[in-house]
Amino acid sequence: MNDRKEKEILESYEKGEWKSLGASKKVRQRYQKAARATLAKDKRVNIRIASRDLEEIQARAMEDGIPYQTLMASVLHKYVTGKLVEKKSLSN
Repeated sequence: MNDRKEKEILESYEKGEWKSLGASKKVRQRYQKAARATLAKDKRVNIRIASRDLEEIQARAMEDGIPYQTLMASVLHKYVTGKLVEKKSLSN
């Protein structure tokens, strides 16, 4: 999702154009925690990767309709939280 789209969604929310689905307090807290963690982008990192890898990441991100930096951050987040596993371990 690009910055412009995120701003549009935020403005829409602030105008009261969204309604609650009535989720339980526990569920709501879980989603709020996840949202805060996702939006807390307070550090910048520069890395060098192979051109081919970057092209593949950009292509995948385009298919998913998100910026490639967002995809990369998501993959890293999933890795450090243990939610990213190798395919071979899924088939066992």
